[in-house]
Amino acid sequence: MAEADEVTFRSDVTVERVRASASDADVIFAARVSTAGEQTLEDLDADPERSKGLINYLMRERHGSPFEHNSMTFFVRAPIFVWREHMRHRIASYNEESGRYRQLEPVFYVPSRDRAVVQVGKTGAYEFLPGSDEQYTLIESDMKEACRQSYAAYLRMLDAGIAREVARMVLPVSIYSSAYVTLNARSLMNFLSLRRKAEGSHFPSYPQREIEMVAERYEEEWSRLMPLTHAAFVANGRVAP
Repeated sequence: MAEADEVTFRSDVTVERVRASASDADVIFAARVSTAGEQTLEDLDADPERSKGLINYLMRERHGSPFEHNSMTFFVRAPIFVWREHMRHRIASYNEESGRYRQLEPVFYVPSRDRAVVQVGKTGAYEFLPGSDEQYTLIESDMKEACRQSYAAYLRMLDAGIAREVARMVLPVSIYSSAYVTLNARSLMNFLSLRRKAEGSHFPSYPQREIEMVAERYEEEWSRLMPLTHAAFVANGRVAP
């Protein structure tokens, strides 16, 4: 069993592609069955410009269903407050570790000093700015102390025979949790359109930095799997079809 003095702190997230069946060719054959009326597993490279043009057309005109015939599964480890935002996207399949059935590991998120922490302006029209040395020191000291105390309380309750599902209630949302996330390219584009602040977006988004870190890693992996689809998404204002 972990001890309270073994508490560790991170300021990053883990996003690993576990498996994928996803390529630009998946979009092409799904789209062409609409007009050919038959199975059309044509080689994407047979006519690259035509393939690129078709994908761009589908994206521009927001014909979304051809982008659904693929699958990507990621292993993600992130703080629970990130999962609360992530799971609002009812466009993926999730399987998360359970604090009812296993003791949660003492790993907590504390923002690094390059994370903007001062909110300026009003809701809907605000920005975040870097903090002072004193503010960052306060964040680090108070967050770490709160996490250590809460995890010590968690262990005391477990040692006293209290059920894991009850003892976990004392833990903050900065504790890390892990899950598998499975989704298709259309779902991922919806996620990225809302959870990344990117130049050229038709509809600017202002995500919390920590979920944007997850989105950045998703986009890196997806752009390698489906480069033509990703390029069309960017070129057309990062609007999900």
